Amino acid sequence: MTAQHDEAEGERRAWAWSAHLLKGGTTPWSRWAGTGERTGRVLPGAQQLEMLRRLNLAAHDLGVRPEPALARRVLEASAPGRGRPDLELLGAAPPSRFGPAPVDPAQLPADELIRVTTSLLAEDLVAAPLPGAVLVPPWRRPGSLVHRWRPRYRLVGDPWRADTARRHLVAQGRPPGGPEPTVLVLGGPLSTMLVDLWTDRSFSTGGPVPSWRTWVDTVVETGRLGRGADPVASARRWTGRVGADRVRVVLDPGALPGQVGVRRVPPAPLLPADATDLARRVGGVLGLLVTPARGRQVLRQVLLPRLLEAPEPLPGAPLGVPPEHHRWVVRRSRRLRHELLAAPYPVVGTVLGSPDALLDHPRRLAGAEPGEPHDDRVLDLAVRMLLEHADPHPAPHAATHAATHADRPRQEDRP
Repeated sequence: MTAQHDEAEGERRAWAWSAHLLKGGTTPWSRWAGTGERTGRVLPGAQQLEMLRRLNLAAHDLGVRPEPALARRVLEASAPGRGRPDLELLGAAPPSRFGPAPVDPAQLPADELIRVTTSLLAEDLVAAPLPGAVLVPPWRRPGSLVHRWRPRYRLVGDPWRADTARRHLVAQGRPPGGPEPTVLVLGGPLSTMLVDLWTDRSFSTGGPVPSWRTWVDTVVETGRLGRGADPVASARRWTGRVGADRVRVVLDPGALPGQVGVRRVPPAPLLPADATDLARRVGGVLGLLVTPARGRQVLRQVLLPRLLEAPEPLPGAPLGVPPEHHRWVVRRSRRLRHELLAAPYPVVGTVLGSPDALLDHPRRLAGAEPGEPHDDRVLDLAVRMLLEHADPHPAPHAATHAATHADRPRQEDRP
């Protein structure tokens, strides 16, 4: 009888805590003592309840108020991906011989909460309109007299750099292609190409992408760079299709505009490691909602601008090769340089145009801050994005908070 009484009391306590969170409360489950009546068919999972509490905490710190609809969406959200199913609250459900045990929500790892936020972010991004087409002046359009005299090109190699340049050139009325184009293989230091290759995959939805650390470890273990980080392999592939006389390697970013007939080509976006990892996680959910082509558009035309144009600069260092792999990267970059010197492809550019631009130097690698994603920071960024359009008013239950907290553009060269 006592056990049944305790279970009923725990359930009433859980329903009251859920109502407290829906109103903007921030009291942790372990400190919650109130009770209430059932207001739904089933209690939300521990991940969803704790995620809403974290959202309320962040809203208070930012001086905003989450919309009631967002709070309800958090409690109703699924937690996709590889992880545990919705968990029950410790003290609100009887222990079971089967399945996961009830938990204290405050003890959940950040990765479990990220699964909830990425589901919500993916829904928001899919619902957002894609940017409209850029109007190109008639004299810049394909087929115009000026356009006919411009160089015909195709961009391959480093996929993140190539995609940025390609989208800019299309917007300028200089799309790739045409009869007998020159194939421009973009590249740079090996460490940069590795980061760009993983970043490009993170902003795509063609399939699951492993974490940065797992991916780099696998590359070092297997020695397989992928064409996106191996300009010689990419050039060799295209030589078999168009001939060596129409393949050029571009290692100097300053040399690219002259090769495509424009004055300037913007550099590829440089994001903090946590922002790139958030895109990877959101992309995994988008792959369940939309086609790969649509998901790629959403990530690059909706999410990427939001990350780059955030009101405050995103914290954290850009991705970097882990220190334990520096020696391998240096050795492999020397091998790439040797292979390029022995190949028949011209390397265009000036200061950075020689094959030496492929080299990574131990001192330069050691002096750079090796950015690496961290689950807690990724979660903070995800919550910040969910609150991006919240009302700028003090969050409710500020007193409670104080009391409890005082203590597809086309991809020419798929890697």
